[in-house]
Amino acid sequence: MSRLPDFRTPTNPDDSYLDHIAHETRVRADQSADWSSPFTGAPATSLDVVTASLRDVDEDVTALAHTIHGLAETAYEEHESVAAITALLNNHGISTETGMFGVETTFRASTGNGQGRTIAILAEYDALPEIGHACGHNVIAASAVGAFLALAKLHDKDPEAVPGTVVLLGTPAEEGHSGKEVMARAGAFDGVDAAIMVHGYGYDCAEQVWLGRRLLRVTFSGVAAHASAQPFMGRNALDAANLFYQGLGLLRQQMPQISRLHAVIADGGTRPSIITESATVQCYVRSKYPDTLKELSDRVDDVARGAALMTGTGVDIDWDEHPPSLPVRTNSPLTARWAEHEQARGRTPLQGGVLDESIAASTDFGNVSYRIPGIHPLIKVADSEVALHTRDFADAAQTPEAEDAVRDAAFGLAATALDYLVDDALAAEVSADFERDGGAIDVADYFN
Repeated sequence: MSRLPDFRTPTNPDDSYLDHIAHETRVRADQSADWSSPFTGAPATSLDVVTASLRDVDEDVTALAHTIHGLAETAYEEHESVAAITALLNNHGISTETGMFGVETTFRASTGNGQGRTIAILAEYDALPEIGHACGHNVIAASAVGAFLALAKLHDKDPEAVPGTVVLLGTPAEEGHSGKEVMARAGAFDGVDAAIMVHGYGYDCAEQVWLGRRLLRVTFSGVAAHASAQPFMGRNALDAANLFYQGLGLLRQQMPQISRLHAVIADGGTRPSIITESATVQCYVRSKYPDTLKELSDRVDDVARGAALMTGTGVDIDWDEHPPSLPVRTNSPLTARWAEHEQARGRTPLQGGVLDESIAASTDFGNVSYRIPGIHPLIKVADSEVALHTRDFADAAQTPEAEDAVRDAAFGLAATALDYLVDDALAAEVSADFERDGGAIDVADYFN
């Protein structure tokens, strides 16, 4: 006798597509050449000091990663995380400023002789609601702090070895709030020539696609009526929300495959017996390039207005409750330096295009990368099938593998920053590459 399925529980998603991606990634990785950079970068003697300094601070930096993981503070609430970071820096003789750029949970420290370029190493430390550090920002913060301490100790030993300025910048509220853009509009990156950071992942990737993202809230206003006695006297806002939701689904067929639309009906009415007077849809709009994100936004506007027209409802379209995030523009010369240093640590960072670009999320670092040259590589802290924003990734972000990632990432960040400050030819090519890709854009007003 056959048994009916248990309709009370969802079916298990099929992970065969992820298996194919993993296989194809391995094949392309095997076919890829090792990374190489034509630039000299920092002298080996300086890198030796960086390596020794990282060993000296390893216990403190590792403990910091676990402390921040345990705190798991969400966007703009990262007070104890900032306190833990600044306390560690102060214990190593580094003075810090906090509460800058109109945001309480920022911090800033600097080192170097101030006689040249400025590069910023960015730290994130906000967690996700309910599932904690499921994006591994504790790894990001500890890596950045470790890199900065190593460079500060190099400067203490030989001030001329760190020309220019290294800034350690604490950037809160990446998750859903675009904290870096808020800071940027208040001048956080004024006078900074380049910016670097690293993100935990299921692969070592020197370059991977990060999509631009906009937030949208659409509110439909209808006319309430008795749903049985006089439905013809109503205008149904829930119908409009439903049509808008379905319209987004139909739009997906006519947009680039790498673009993304996802939405929820956050408010769909109060009672079935009342024609819904007000309904709200929240939506994320994502795309790979700034111009395709702008074009997709215009089409989503049209869908919302069309749903209102079909149902006789009013509509309010509110974009960007929090500043939008642009895609990440990766600086190739800096990326090559990062990848070479990670190869020296025994890792094999994937080149762009090796990992399927459909595995793509968003980050507010994109906004930084369209202001100044920057890189946002990925470092392996979990198995490849473990996705960001899951409890499994939160667990992975406190393992010995995550500790190893902090060590390797800290070295890579420190060495790449030092390369940029020391090597004039590299710095010139970093700027040239940025200009070839279109140069700086007016991020704050791009969608206006």
